[in-house]
Amino acid sequence: MRAALITEAGASPVVEERQLPDPSEGEVTVALEAASLNPVDLAIASGGFYAGHPPMPYVPAIEAVGRVEGDGRRVFVMGGGIGVVRDGTAADRFNAPESALVDIGEDADAATAAALGTAALAGWLPITWTAKLQPGETALVLGATGAAGSIAVQAARIAGAAKVVAVGRNPERLAALEAMADAVVSLEGDDLAGRLQAACGDGADVVFDALWGAPLEAALTATRLGARVVHIGDAAGGTATVVSGLVRGRQMTIKGYSNFGIPRDETVATYLTMVDLATAGDLTLPVTTTPLSEIASAWAGVASGGGKQVVVPG
Repeated sequence: MRAALITEAGASPVVEERQLPDPSEGEVTVALEAASLNPVDLAIASGGFYAGHPPMPYVPAIEAVGRVEGDGRRVFVMGGGIGVVRDGTAADRFNAPESALVDIGEDADAATAAALGTAALAGWLPITWTAKLQPGETALVLGATGAAGSIAVQAARIAGAAKVVAVGRNPERLAALEAMADAVVSLEGDDLAGRLQAACGDGADVVFDALWGAPLEAALTATRLGARVVHIGDAAGGTATVVSGLVRGRQMTIKGYSNFGIPRDETVATYLTMVDLATAGDLTLPVTTTPLSEIASAWAGVASGGGKQVVVPG
């Protein structure tokens, strides 16, 4: 079989022929339909991920959609240490524990279903699970032009937000969000705080933060009493100045989020909900598909923030 391999820390994957070992007890072999690539895959490959990496050379990618060999089940695969402590999914065929499988329907598009894993869960669950956005509230999404942020905008709308404000830097992606959000705000330009305050009106109840740094500092001024801030990433920098009086005066909550902190049953239920919505045309996530033989190009796309990247056979 062909497999992408990380041969040394920090290197892009290379595709080679490799023998797949027989599955161990409790495992099955899955034929690849689509493997999603995520920033965490690059972090693992760099050698800087807190949980380490599998022994090199190893197959990257922590999630995929495929078919179980033998019974033909169509499944989404995520968890069980895949791509973190054992070989991942970027191969024609791979082994996975039964505990990492989620059955999905025949109608779901493979690339979309693969893409609605890690990144989409990190967009949806901070809004619905962590912040528990209520109908009629205002949501402010920092980093809305990324995959997780785009899903967060849609999750807020589906959850009943009265106003959704999308914030990002990429002008084309911001323009695409105009149909989903009540207001879009560019990170470029002066007086970001003033522009966010104007867009949020009476203030944001929920802030989805994929940026940290200066954008979060500005966003905190656009909140209202009792605001819940959910932090998922630091694309704008690892430090931010948080004004003590602002947090106390608005009785604000700032909470960190990680997919790893969500119960498996909640993760699975949310994933299946998103797949159903996407299949019905009620949830969208633009995806770039690349043949496995050209995975280095998709890998570079993840590194450069070039949108959601999915690898397919070929």
